[in-house]
Amino acid sequence: MLQRIQTIYLLLASAVSGGLIFVFHLWITDSGVSVFAKDELLYLGLFLASAVLSLVTIFMFKNRKSQFVLGRLNIILNFILLGFFVYQSLNVSGETAVSEKGIGMLLPIVSIVLLALANKAIKKDEELVKSVDRLR
Repeated sequence: MLQRIQTIYLLLASAVSGGLIFVFHLWITDSGVSVFAKDELLYLGLFLASAVLSLVTIFMFKNRKSQFVLGRLNIILNFILLGFFVYQSLNVSGETAVSEKGIGMLLPIVSIVLLALANKAIKKDEELVKSVDRLR
């Protein structure tokens, strides 16, 4: 059932986590250098893990419960990534490393919203299947 709405949400979340990190910068240093996720190995790994987890979740459509759990796990992964960004931007004393925050720091929030919408649709499908099973 790849034609469901949660597939579109998961595909968009994968595109945000895997593709837009190369387009939008995370921050600009005080020397004027734009820092992308590909420049920081930790951020690149977390973003790509989120993208791969979204793609794996798409193909788990036969087992909706595990699909729902993988979606939740992906949301937690994006919250961890967001926590690293908050730590990076707030803990630097006197803003010596981060001069200007970029739009790339907001990508985990977009991904979280898309994953929450996908989980809502997965839960709705599961409830529909349960209600049909009661009628049989």
